Amino acid sequence: MSASNFSAAITMRNVNRTFLCNNTTVLTLSITYPEAALPCNRAVQGCINREIMAQVNSFYCYCANDLRCQAIAGCREACANGFPFNAYDAVMRYEITYNQQCHLSLYRDQYTYTGGAHGNTVRASDTWNLESGCRLSLASLFPVGTDYRAFLLKQILCLADQQMQQNPGIYFDDYRALIAKHFNENSFYLTPTGLAIYYQQYEIAPYATGIVVFTIPYQTIKWEPVCCQGSWDMLRT
Repeated sequence: MSASNFSAAITMRNVNRTFLCNNTTVLTLSITYPEAALPCNRAVQGCINREIMAQVNSFYCYCANDLRCQAIAGCREACANGFPFNAYDAVMRYEITYNQQCHLSLYRDQYTYTGGAHGNTVRASDTWNLESGCRLSLASLFPVGTDYRAFLLKQILCLADQQMQQNPGIYFDDYRALIAKHFNENSFYLTPTGLAIYYQQYEIAPYATGIVVFTIPYQTIKWEPVCCQGSWDMLRT
């Protein structure tokens, strides 16, 4: 394997569980998560997998405790009032968005349905340097002192304006102010073509629009993921 294509081998794992109350299904839980293998760098492999498992365990514990109790209470209330009960649903799915050039980037969507017209999805993301094991921050993609927030907002607003012209109503009327208000430095991941900045449901658009993603080309931000040859040489020895 050469430095230019150094990546992690990914195996997807699954966790599924059904929670019952008096033989009635009150909650179904499904988790699909990645397990990374880095034979050339076991320390980084362990670091990444521990972080992912901590996220998985946190979601599992929330579902098995808080959400299960809410579901049981909802089921009992529905039965006491003669109403039908719709079982709760919890899903966590990881998506690998970039896995090459010594960088691994992914996001995880956590979906929960607790009755009503529809469920809710929350997205979170992580990006690692596979040589050092360090998680990348948005600031680390720009030279020190760069007002990268203003720079990125300018790019995002330009894209949003174009999309609104092509598809009026895709965003809220005050989307420009909301884009600036809800800009989150942790809400990013890498893709093969550029840096993706995302906004959660309802932050800048109606539910039907979903999670909004703006992808800014690497040539625009003047940065791209590459391997450090010096670090690669150390991994091979």
